Amino acid sequence: MKTIRLIGLAFIACLTLAARPPEHDRWVGSWATSQQIPEPRNALPEAALTDATLRQTVRLSLGGARVRILLSNAFGTEPLRIDTAHVARAAGGAAVTPGTDHALTFDGAPDVLIPAGASYWSDPVAIQVPALSSVTISLHLPAAPTGQTSHPGSRATSYLVPGNHVADPTLPGAQAVEHWFQIAGVAVAAPSPAARSIVTLGDSITDGHGATTDGNDRWPDLLANRLHANPATATVGVLNHGIGGNRVLSDGLGPNMLARFDRDVLAQPGVRYLIVLEGINDLGTLTREAPVSAAAHAALVARMIGAYRQVIARAHAAGIKVYGATILPDGGSGYYHPDAQNEADRAAVNAWIRAPGHFDAVIDFDALMRDPGAPTRLRKAYDSGDGLHPSPVGYRAMAGAIPLGLFR
Repeated sequence: MKTIRLIGLAFIACLTLAARPPEHDRWVGSWATSQQIPEPRNALPEAALTDATLRQTVRLSLGGARVRILLSNAFGTEPLRIDTAHVARAAGGAAVTPGTDHALTFDGAPDVLIPAGASYWSDPVAIQVPALSSVTISLHLPAAPTGQTSHPGSRATSYLVPGNHVADPTLPGAQAVEHWFQIAGVAVAAPSPAARSIVTLGDSITDGHGATTDGNDRWPDLLANRLHANPATATVGVLNHGIGGNRVLSDGLGPNMLARFDRDVLAQPGVRYLIVLEGINDLGTLTREAPVSAAAHAALVARMIGAYRQVIARAHAAGIKVYGATILPDGGSGYYHPDAQNEADRAAVNAWIRAPGHFDAVIDFDALMRDPGAPTRLRKAYDSGDGLHPSPVGYRAMAGAIPLGLFR
């Protein structure tokens, strides 16, 4: 009797498994952005997000025939309800391309209640999205989030109107805002078995301060262009996880690099490579308000190196190759006004990044971007004008200097 009962249970289990729809798709990240609490000047009034439609445009790296959208309530303090959501090919401004608009579902339902502190993937939807194309994600919020989750440095225009207009082909009279809210990622069904993605983890230089609004000319965007144009890397996506003002060790604008590592790197679908370009804000904030002791300088360098070791170990444990990018010069920055000791700190960190046996490879942005006649400063041709952030020309140089062979 016992043997018969076990066989019966096994047969029921097999029937249960067979009843589940097969998961044939392998998902790979095509677009992503890091989440933070928006500063008061970048947050929207609660009334503006009550019974409101948000239409947000993002530019993909990989193309595909099926997509999933990741919504986020990472910094919400109560569950967030989105009762209608659509995805469509972008047609410019607040318009969508006719015939491409699709309703999203979540576990088969048209609405979703996202727990506080959580994110939620939509069900797959069949929509043909070419590589390097843009899509709009339209959300209707019946009530404002209790704690907004945002990416203020979108360098892309979003649109906001009262009422539920997610299915409308355009949004006349919409309020334009240069921030993203409550969206975190787009994944595509892998267009080939070799499809994989890169996470670029960094601060405002990766986020694209100084880039062109709606121009998609941050260095990760331009790297995606190069990858797509090269047959050997055409199925490699790029996920930009830069946050303006972000630091390796301390919270500032967004959680510190180690605190956000699991969400922004390890949880990304299909990630196989990581480029780390972060640390200039740790170095600069150390003495921005007042000088510190030599011991404090040494301690900061040691702690930053320890954090890089943590990143390398955690990424390697997940089968991810890690490429270290050297920290760009900031000697012309009026914001940080670095002195000789700050420059010595940057040189010490960069020396560790370049040393063999740490990162899997080194991308030497410092050597590329520094002025040959004044190596503590950015080249004038690459400087956005603040001595700290590259211009679009500088971002193009950065993207062009990355060996594509690292991603084969």
